[in-house]
Amino acid sequence: MSRITSVVTALIAVTVLVSVAPAAQSPSKDVNVVDLSFYQASTTTAAYPLTRNAQVRNVIVCIGDGMGLGQITLASLKAAGLEGRLAMERMPVTGVVRTHSASSRVTDSAAAGTALASGIKTNNGMIGMAPDETPYITILEAARARGMATGLVATSTITHATPASFAAHVKSRKGEEQIAEQLIANRVNVLFGGGRRYFLPKSSDPNTGRTDDRNLVAEARDAGYTYVTTEAELQSAEHPYMLGLFQFDALTTASDEPPLAILTQKAIQVLSQVKRKPPFPLFRPKAGFFLMVEGSQIDWACHDNDVRNTIRQTLLFDQAVQAAVDFALRDGHTLVVVTADHETGGLTFTEAARRRTDPTPHWGTKGHTGLPVFIGALGPGAGLFAGVQDNTEIPSKIASLLKIKPFPRPAQ
Repeated sequence: MSRITSVVTALIAVTVLVSVAPAAQSPSKDVNVVDLSFYQASTTTAAYPLTRNAQVRNVIVCIGDGMGLGQITLASLKAAGLEGRLAMERMPVTGVVRTHSASSRVTDSAAAGTALASGIKTNNGMIGMAPDETPYITILEAARARGMATGLVATSTITHATPASFAAHVKSRKGEEQIAEQLIANRVNVLFGGGRRYFLPKSSDPNTGRTDDRNLVAEARDAGYTYVTTEAELQSAEHPYMLGLFQFDALTTASDEPPLAILTQKAIQVLSQVKRKPPFPLFRPKAGFFLMVEGSQIDWACHDNDVRNTIRQTLLFDQAVQAAVDFALRDGHTLVVVTADHETGGLTFTEAARRRTDPTPHWGTKGHTGLPVFIGALGPGAGLFAGVQDNTEIPSKIASLLKIKPFPRPAQ
C-alpha cells in the first residue's frame, strides 16, 4: 500500500454502519480545537528506513481509537498539505486490518482491544476473555512473564476499554474499578492517563467511581509505585514503577496536563532503563519493554461528528507516534506498530469549491463502522504486518517476533 488516500474510496464501498450509543462527551470540548500550531509537519515525505537483520528487543503499539483512513487523510491535509505526510503515513510497511468481533460485524473498543492484545475474537463489551468467559493471556502479560518491562499510556481513563484489554480480564468494560485493581496487581511498570476516580476510596469524594473504600493510590505506593499527577512531577520522577493519573476522569488534552507525546517519551525513558533481576536469570539485565499508547479521544470526537477536534486529536496522536519512531530509529531494536481498533463516524470528504486542502467532510453515523483500518510498522520484523490481516493476527505476530509460544493461550 503506498499513499493511504489511494484506498479510501475502495474501503468506503464496504462500510457497515451501526447505531451505537456515543461514548462520553470528550472532555476536550472546551479546548481551542482550531489552533493546530502545536503540530509541526515534517518537511520530508520520504518513508522511514527499514530496519534489517536486527532482533526485536522492544515493542511499541500505538492505537488511534476510532481512527480510520478518513481521519488520517483529513488530518494530513490540514497539517501537512496535499503533498505532505504525517509521521504515521511515513511508516515503511503498511496494510489494512479487519476489525469485526465475535458478536458483531461492527466491533466496540473492548472486543477490538481484546483482539489486539490477546489474539482472540470476543463479544462486544468483554475485556481479555473469550465469549465463554475464559481469560486469555495478553501480549503485555506474556512480555512481562518473559522479563520485559511493560507500560500503558492513554488519554482516556487508564481503566478504559483499550488500555484495560492489555492488562485486565473482566466480563464487562463497565467494571472500571475492578480493572483498576487488576492494573496494579498486574505490576504494569508504567500507567499514564486519567481516571483517579477509579483509584480513590468512596469516602474521599462523592463522585468517585469506586463503590468501596479501597485506596488504590495508597496500595500502589505500598507496592512500590511513584505516584504523579502533574507534568512537573512527571518530568522529575525517576522510578521503574510509575502511576500517573493526571485528571479525575479522562484527560482534557489541554495545556494544563502533559500531552500524549510527552507521556509517550517519559514512558519510553522509564521502560528503557528498567533492569530485570531474578527471577528472570535467563535474560539480560535489560530485557526490553512492551508499551501500548492510545490516542483515545479521536473516537470521542468522531462520535460527536466534530471534524475540528477529530483532526486535533489525530495530530496529538501522531506526535506520540513520532516520539515512538524517533526512539526506534535511534535504538535499532524497537518495533513500532501503528493501527486503530475500529473506525468511528464513517468519515469521508469531497472536494471543496475553493481550496483543495480544505475539503468538505461528510459523516455517515455517530457510531462505529465495520471499515477496515490502517496499520503501519517500522523496525525489525515490520515486514510481517504488510497486506490485509485480521486484528487477532497482530499480537500473534508480535509474540512470534519475541519468541513467545504458545500464543494465543488461556491464562493459567
